[in-house]
Order: sequence, then C-alpha cells, then structure tokens
Amino acid sequence: MKDKLYDNADSFAMSFDDEWKKIECDDLRLKIDKVLKALSEHPFWVSNPENAKNMAEFRVFSLKKFK
Repeated sequence: MKDKLYDNADSFAMSFDDEWKKIECDDLRLKIDKVLKALSEHPFWVSNPENAKNMAEFRVFSLKKFK
C-alpha cells in the first residue's frame, strides 16, 4: 500500500514519515520544507497544502515524533 497515494491525511502522514527518514538536515523547519517539496505531487498536498503543512509541523513539533 505504500506505493498508493490517497487524498487524505493518513496517506500524507505515512509519506511524510518515509520522506523524513531520507532527508538529512539539522534545521527542523528547513527539513520540513524539503520534505514538503519532495511531496509536492502528493494528492493531499495538492488539494490542501495549508492543512498538509500544519500536519507536518504538528508531527514534528507537537508529537515530537522525530528525534
């Protein structure tokens, strides 16, 4: 299912997590921007970029998912 992309937050979150692991950058804000650029064709980003960016920031800063 990882090769399937859907226009929903769950699909975007899984893609975000996968892409996050691939990109090396110490500046968290810059890394978020790089990941979002890499996911620029994801259906959820295309249809709702503001919510996608908010979710990315929430995952990194509020959930502290990535250390």
